[in-house]
Amino acid sequence: MAALYRALSPFAFFFLLSTVPAFAQDFNTMPVDQLRAEAPNAHPSAYYVLASRLYDRGDKDEAVFWFYAGQLRYRTHIACNPDLPPDGDPALFSALSEVIGSEINLYAFGDLERLLETIDAVIDWDQSTPNGYAPDADCATARVDVLTGLNELKTHIAENADDIRAQRLSNGLGGL
Repeated sequence: MAALYRALSPFAFFFLLSTVPAFAQDFNTMPVDQLRAEAPNAHPSAYYVLASRLYDRGDKDEAVFWFYAGQLRYRTHIACNPDLPPDGDPALFSALSEVIGSEINLYAFGDLERLLETIDAVIDWDQSTPNGYAPDADCATARVDVLTGLNELKTHIAENADDIRAQRLSNGLGGL
């Protein structure tokens, strides 16, 4: 992932860093185990930092889990707060999803069965782990909508697995 950061234009990299909340920058220096423990109660960008750091150290399957957990929690946060300024969290979510997500998804879509199992694990984890940043009582409807979206993604992947594999092969990518 570090190579991906280096490939960004200086402007894009500056933009990405400038949108990270000051408290989130501490996530970069926090030990991975501590970050993993604190993520459920932290700003959703913590999940992306965790996923990136795990991916960089070779823990790619765990990185996929935390990336999708981050997608779920960040989408919930944005849905619970429709009045957020568009250049704040919505922009950061998009930037993190593109920069970190592109490489993680490239890996994750190489084994669709494992990806589907990971999405199931993320859903189970989310349902059993309180969201300290977007409490369930305040965001019940948004949470259901976001979970519905993730389940729809899972259904799409399962129903189109052969086409996804064929597209990867035509793009020169391997996968199961």
